[in-house]
Formats: sequence, structure tokens, C-alpha cells
Amino acid sequence: HCFFSSRSSKTFKPKKNIPEGSHQYELLKHAEATLGSGNLRQAVMLPEGEDLNEWIAVNTVDFFNQINMLYGTITEFCTEASCPVMSAGPRYEYHWADGTNIKKPIKCSAPKYIDYLMTWVQDQLDDETLFPSKIGVPFPKNFMSVAKTILKRLFRVYAHIYHQHFDSVMQLQEEAHLNTSFKHFIFFVQEFNLIDRRELAPLQELIEKLGSKDR
Repeated sequence: HCFFSSRSSKTFKPKKNIPEGSHQYELLKHAEATLGSGNLRQAVMLPEGEDLNEWIAVNTVDFFNQINMLYGTITEFCTEASCPVMSAGPRYEYHWADGTNIKKPIKCSAPKYIDYLMTWVQDQLDDETLFPSKIGVPFPKNFMSVAKTILKRLFRVYAHIYHQHFDSVMQLQEEAHLNTSFKHFIFFVQEFNLIDRRELAPLQELIEKLGSKDR
């Protein structure tokens, strides 16, 4: 991922690093190498002999870092005033609940929602019982459902950026970067069926367009 412009080096939350020398780091390097080949459908497939949970874990961390960086480039345009609700176009509005601290969904501004969301994701990624970084430590039984919830929520940040801030993205000349990142994300969740179709509805047209260019 060497195509970040200098101003986008400010991330929204601290980057989540995968320890160098670890097997997960090797997997991440493999993912980056296959991405370079340009065939995204192939790049997202589970490499031969690898553990599905680990592959999903590594990619989830990578998507968190990418979205973190993409949102970091436009935070100044995503304010309480510009985005009093967390929306993805006029038909979709999201209310925040994490099931532990906030049990009843609350209506809040987009910057607040995304702050809640990214902090929540970060807490999951930092939890060694959910995302074990040590070799040989097994993934928990509920890993898949946790990963699906993380990806479902990360999708909402893409959806908000596309619907409410695409002008800013274009002014910053980040649209190729956003599109590449989102296409990788979508091909990945499609490959392993990780997000319900209904959840993807706010960007359905874009998803179809990205998919048809590749057939």
C-alpha cells in the first residue's frame, strides 16, 4: 500500500500493527503481494493450507487500518454540523449500540458514531482471546460471528464516506485509493460470505459496478 499521499498519513485511530516475523505477518505480506498482481478475485482467496480464521483475522486488521487512514483524510469535513446523523444517503441511517456499554441504540452524529465504531473495533482487535497474536493459540469458537460484526460495521464507514463525502475525497484526489480499498473489501466479504446482502444495500450499485468490471 504505497499509494497514500502525505496528508493521509494521519490516521483516525492508531494503526494496529501485526508483529513482524509472526505467521500472521507472513500472511499479510502474501496478501499484499497477491494484491499487486491486480487480480483481486484471486487475491482474496484462502491461500492453500492456511487457516480460514487466521486469514480472516489478518485481513480484518488490514481493512481496519485502511479505513482508519481513509477516514483520517476527511475527518475535517465530517463534523457535528455537516453530519448530525450517521447516514449513507437519505434512506439509510445508523444508530449506535455495542451490546455492552450502550445496549439501546442511540442516535448520534456521524463523527461520534465512527469514533464509537472504530474504538469498538480496536478493542476487539486488541483482545488476545478474540484475535490471538501468539502462534498456536486457537481462535475462539465465536470468532466468525465477531469478525462478521466488525466487517459489517466497517462497511458503514465506507458507505458514509461514499454517500456524504465523495466530493471531498475527489478534491483530495483520493478516489482511486478509496475505490481500490473498497473493491478489495467487497471481494473479500463476498468470497467468504461475511456480510448479509441487506447490509450492503446502501452501496449496491457501486458493488455491482465493481464486480462487473472484473468478470
